[in-house]
Amino acid sequence: MPVIPRTQAEAERILQVIAPTTDFEKAEQFESNSAGSATVRVINTADAFSLPSDNISFEKELDFKVGNGLFRKLWVSAPSSTLASDGLGPLFNARSCQRCHLKDGRGHPPDGPHDSATSMLMRISVPGGVAPQEIADYIATLPEPTYGTQIQDASVADIPAEAKIQITYTEQTIALSGGKTATLRRPDYALTDLGYGDLHPDVMVSPRIAPQMIGLGQLDAIPAADILARADPDDADGDGISGRAQIVMSSRYGAPMLGRFGLKAGQPSIWEQSASAFAGDIGISTTLHPSGFGDCTQAQTKCRTAPNGNTAAHDDAEIGDMGLELVSFYSTNLAVPARRDVSDPQVLRGKQVFYETGCIACHTPKHVTHRLEGQPEQSFQLIWPYTDMLLHDMGPDLADNRPEGRATGQEWRTPPLWGVGLTEQVSGHTFFLHDGRARNLLEAVLWHGGEAEAQKQSVIDMDPPDRAALLRFLESL
Repeated sequence: MPVIPRTQAEAERILQVIAPTTDFEKAEQFESNSAGSATVRVINTADAFSLPSDNISFEKELDFKVGNGLFRKLWVSAPSSTLASDGLGPLFNARSCQRCHLKDGRGHPPDGPHDSATSMLMRISVPGGVAPQEIADYIATLPEPTYGTQIQDASVADIPAEAKIQITYTEQTIALSGGKTATLRRPDYALTDLGYGDLHPDVMVSPRIAPQMIGLGQLDAIPAADILARADPDDADGDGISGRAQIVMSSRYGAPMLGRFGLKAGQPSIWEQSASAFAGDIGISTTLHPSGFGDCTQAQTKCRTAPNGNTAAHDDAEIGDMGLELVSFYSTNLAVPARRDVSDPQVLRGKQVFYETGCIACHTPKHVTHRLEGQPEQSFQLIWPYTDMLLHDMGPDLADNRPEGRATGQEWRTPPLWGVGLTEQVSGHTFFLHDGRARNLLEAVLWHGGEAEAQKQSVIDMDPPDRAALLRFLESL
């Protein structure tokens, strides 16, 4: 990024601005502008997450709209008369980015055996490999020998799909204060209809629903130094919270970088996250992942020899650098809607409960982005994403037991909370957490463990009016 360094005076002023408030009698200044001047007003339709940054120029809005077109494009198998759209698969999870990120919002697990798993996928790997020497505590893994890095449950004609995801749930009741109860559903996953034989006996699987897309540009513009300063891997302050930075090797720059994107922060940039999703989810090659056969392994011979859409017109790939840049620009500028009801007394009480319970130890309310040349949409903005962008051990109940980079099988990146209250309006459901097991925000809180065990227990034990206020606050984000 073309960063303009902060002066010492500026850095000191920023520390004062982002310090957690202790006044819960009124909303803070600019609190409703979740993404600074890029924040957009809330529209009462499913398109609330699909608007461009409010401070985008007229000229750049055209790039945003072209990027949106590529994001929504339905790819077709090669060869095709439509050269700009062919190259799908041969194995894939969806035919477009939009099919996973429904209305640029959150995906969901399949609702029963006959529902599609399009917005959910299963990452897979096996132990082994060589860790980069430059990255301490990196946990090396290898693709599953037959099925690669993720399960693709769809395919083009004459190529077998890899498998189907099957989920069964076991319910458990949690007693809450005030005579209340909540019911959690614990998922159990199985891969059925295996198209290429048995999985490796040591396979590690990680179910993932597609996350919402808003505010990615602002998250990308938070200074790495600010994120690293919050890390406390040895819990030196004794608060029970030991956030760790994810460090990954950038495929684009060939150097270690701070991981920011993905549920375990496995990608360092929006550009690389976009290229990885094209390759793994749709089977579309880029200059970063130039293989025309996507995630097909050597055990999938017919898949690897199928026609592909690589062409010189697209930089010897199926989508060239210009197209990938436009999709990345679109993803960077999907705007965060404004907060609602920031001055409502119940919301303010819920905010106080959120702060005093210790939730802000991971869900850091405020950041100030870099000053950036030529990128005014994200430059020097006070933003309110409610994330520290670090990895945290969430305990065995939420573990996928599959490491990724420096993240262990129990660690996840703190997800930003902005927009959670609009999930039902945008996505038509209220499924949360990495695999959508939580059916509402209370269930999401009650699944917390590990470093957040004390905070979860506080929510279980707190007075019911305070618990209701806490949920009302979350719904206002």
